[in-house]
Amino acid sequence: MSWGTELWDQFDNLEKHTQWGIDILEKYIKFVKERTDIELSYAKQLRNLSKKYQPKKNSKEEEEYRYTACKAFLSTLNEMNDYAGQHEVISENMTSQITVDLMRYVQELKQERKSNFHDGRKAQQHIETCWKQLESSKRRFERDCKEADRAQQYFEKMDADINVTKADVEKARQQAQLRHQMAEDSKADYSSILQRFNQEQWEYYHTHIPNIFQKIQEMEERRIVRIGESMKTYAEVDRQVIPIIGKCLDGIVKAAESIDQKNDSQLVVEAYKSGFEPPGDIEFEDYTQPMKRTVSENSLSSSKEGKPELKFGGKSRGKLWPFIKKNKGATPEDFSNLPPEQRRKKLQQKVDDLNKEIQKETDQRDAITRMKDVYLKNPQMGDPASLDHKLAEVTQNIDRLRLETQKFEAWLAEVEGRLPARSEQARRQSGMYDGQTHQTVTNCAQDRESPDGSYTEEQSQESELKVLATDFDDEFDDEEPLPAIGTCKALYTFEGQNEGTISVVEGEMLSVIEEDKGDGWTRIRRNEDEEGYVPTSYVEVYLDKNAKGAKTYI
Repeated sequence: MSWGTELWDQFDNLEKHTQWGIDILEKYIKFVKERTDIELSYAKQLRNLSKKYQPKKNSKEEEEYRYTACKAFLSTLNEMNDYAGQHEVISENMTSQITVDLMRYVQELKQERKSNFHDGRKAQQHIETCWKQLESSKRRFERDCKEADRAQQYFEKMDADINVTKADVEKARQQAQLRHQMAEDSKADYSSILQRFNQEQWEYYHTHIPNIFQKIQEMEERRIVRIGESMKTYAEVDRQVIPIIGKCLDGIVKAAESIDQKNDSQLVVEAYKSGFEPPGDIEFEDYTQPMKRTVSENSLSSSKEGKPELKFGGKSRGKLWPFIKKNKGATPEDFSNLPPEQRRKKLQQKVDDLNKEIQKETDQRDAITRMKDVYLKNPQMGDPASLDHKLAEVTQNIDRLRLETQKFEAWLAEVEGRLPARSEQARRQSGMYDGQTHQTVTNCAQDRESPDGSYTEEQSQESELKVLATDFDDEFDDEEPLPAIGTCKALYTFEGQNEGTISVVEGEMLSVIEEDKGDGWTRIRRNEDEEGYVPTSYVEVYLDKNAKGAKTYI
């Protein structure tokens, strides 16, 4: 089957059909483009939805996510975020593998189609020109033949007329001969042009047009194959993300299966447990006796003569915590407005936060101290006095934080001493930071209980903080340059603008003379005369195990 032989006379229809094929291809491109826009919009909406229901930082919602059901919901939100990412992948792959590729192909297809039909029109114009030449020579031959016939008839008429002179007859004879000669010439020309036209026409219908139409047919078939391949790619792009989408859904199922109702119930107990014991029986007050009535300690009526005392660790008398109106003022620093168990948790959390801040300040102080030692041993690297202000400020912060910690630990010890006996596992554990120990304050002020169940304490301000001195290693006893304990490669460019630091360029190899001591800095040397500190995270260190001072990591 060939368009050149079967459709030799359908030039205009083929032109319309190929244009229709390009329109179909452009329509499919538009379809895919709109699908990618939908995928992007859907992914954006999913991400916004996930973000909308994420817990806000430092809010009550964040505390709610301690419960396993809320954790599972948070995992669902995170999985939906990943799920949205797969729809973005679909959009990106369809754009790069289908839309962009087909748009470029359409431009090439239009150019090829234009070239093929241009050749076809050129062949048509040529055969039409040959046909016009043939028609022109034919009409000229016909005209000359008629002129020759009239000239011959005129000569015969003149020759039969006896009244015509011989000269006129001779003139008519010559004119007839001339016309006959012109007719013969026109006949020869017409015959030659006719043969040439037949040859051109045969080549047009058997060579030129078949070749051109064959190219058009191949072009159209390539277009059909290309759109079929694009449809396969369309399906494959979707298929590629199915495993990852399945993992997202599996993650949601796993999160749902991790929900533990018993654990959530225990968290409710820990969150709202007051630490009080249920009130005892209310004693009977006999008003029939003539003796003076006394107000029972178990009465719910308000008393102006005495204040009930709350007993911990034994039978609770006179204090009905659930029925007491709570204060609505500002929260006291010692959380005395809270029930004992909740107060203990708040104080423990405060102590832990303060200890973390102390550790952070201690690390900063150690780093400044080490830097100052470097300046003392190597004055060319910087002025040690420039660090005194910062060191004093950090030391003052540490002292302030330790006093705060001591105060809250005293309150915590008081609460733990007044609460009923608890298991050792639930007891607070005091952390040790940087080899420094805190002396527990035991002289707590006597507490007083207010009628509404809150407590106020007066703490002695005469307690003193005793800090054990910490010995620092002196790595710079010798004036001689420190030996190299390994090499390092700069992973990133670092601009050493502060005193004691050194600038490095990404990819540079240098010598390591002192590894990171825990402060995040590594001491390096370049060309035996330039040394300083760089962030440990900016270099990749290769220690020489045989070098003196190199640590061995197990």
